[in-house]
Amino acid sequence: MAISAGSIFASHVNDGGFWIAAKCFGISERDTLKSWTVLESVLSVAGFAVAAVLSLVI
Repeated sequence: MAISAGSIFASHVNDGGFWIAAKCFGISERDTLKSWTVLESVLSVAGFAVAAVLSLVI
């Protein structure tokens, strides 16, 4: 789980979802990059936190 959370971090330009969101919602690449970076960072840190908590329990 920690590996998958780490792979999410900073994968925005190579991520197909980035380009789909930019084109489907008509958002500029700059604005998509701003929002996508925050989203990916939050998901990555949250995933790592869950993995860390689970490692204490399991």
